[in-house]
Amino acid sequence: MTKIITIGREFSSGGRELGRRLAEELGWAYYDREVLTEMAKDTEFSREYLETFNDNGPGHLYPITFGHTLISGSQSSFDKSIDVFSLQSKAIRALALKSNCIIIGRCADYVLRDLNPTRLFVYADMPSKVKRCIERNEDKAAEITEKKMIKEIKRIDKKRKKHYEFFTSRTWGDPHNYDFMINTSGKDIKALAKMLAVNFKD
Repeated sequence: MTKIITIGREFSSGGRELGRRLAEELGWAYYDREVLTEMAKDTEFSREYLETFNDNGPGHLYPITFGHTLISGSQSSFDKSIDVFSLQSKAIRALALKSNCIIIGRCADYVLRDLNPTRLFVYADMPSKVKRCIERNEDKAAEITEKKMIKEIKRIDKKRKKHYEFFTSRTWGDPHNYDFMINTSGKDIKALAKMLAVNFKD
């Protein structure tokens, strides 16, 4: 059976980078936006819709398009979001069964629960998240106040929480739902990945 690590994360906590670096350390497959590529094999939903699906609550995502044409059928946006989640779950499972891997977000811990993945949740204090935001967007940092940055971080996390809890009936970020809670506040992500990798190497 393949070994699987799923990573849930707060926005700007460094969870995506941690997952990528951990995959590199272990020599495992890494899936984040790659899930979208797998999904695209079986659907005509626009890529824009698929890309924003996980950061929005169900039922009020965006007008859904096939190619570039607006759907005008009787099925509601809410129903369509359920369909997309089912499609995403199928793609995640297909990828997870191929080889040892790390999967970022997308409720993968819940979707793959029967495969017993190691479930990580990555979080950080607000100053660390703001600092990481600034470093990641150095060219725009001068245009965005710290107050606006904090507001945006909270907004995105609120949407992630709503999305996760709707589709899983579990509490996002609750330590009881994960195997490891990783606090990246003030931590060097590269060094942290090396330390964590020791626990997963054969």
